[in-house]
Amino acid sequence: MANKILILFAHPRFERSASNILMVRQLQDVPGVTFHDLYERYPDFNIDIEAEKVLLEEHNIIIWHHPFYWYSAPPLLKQWIDLVLEFEWAYGPGGNALEGKTIFNCITVGGPRAAYSRDGYNRFSLLELLTPFNQTAYLCRMTWFPPFAMHGTHRISEDEKLQNADQYRLLLERLVKGEFSAEEILKYEYLNDWLDNIKTKITV
Repeated sequence: MANKILILFAHPRFERSASNILMVRQLQDVPGVTFHDLYERYPDFNIDIEAEKVLLEEHNIIIWHHPFYWYSAPPLLKQWIDLVLEFEWAYGPGGNALEGKTIFNCITVGGPRAAYSRDGYNRFSLLELLTPFNQTAYLCRMTWFPPFAMHGTHRISEDEKLQNADQYRLLLERLVKGEFSAEEILKYEYLNDWLDNIKTKITV
């Protein structure tokens, strides 16, 4: 089954992010994907709530694509969540506009994956730190997938960044074509891990 994907991209310093530039470049011509740059669309933070609702209704897979700022998202994406996901529309009595849709975070992270663990520098896993997004999805009756993450953006090579960007494109292509099992994906900590497992099965 073909899916329509809406990428809600929020990066206040996009022009300085080599990692995100590569990722965005890779998704530009993927059929079925709508790229929506929130900082470009709303530089004054004056969000058109009704227009955003229409976009959400037109797509069945939503991606919050953003850098992982202080264990959360940039302020415009937080404002988008606060304003667009209205009571009695997205949640609460009669709030079933998003029911059955899928949503997840695509994030760039400065620290290595090992830093996001009980014994690591940040003390919590990425899944634990993304719990508010998970709960938001749950409240809106959506399925929240584990994140797709590019770790160590300040340290990895350009080739490694490009490999991550290629992997992101592969993820989008599979999601659009419906070549996935939600039940299978939910077994993984990262969408990256799910993709790596698929590649392993193909090459064995």
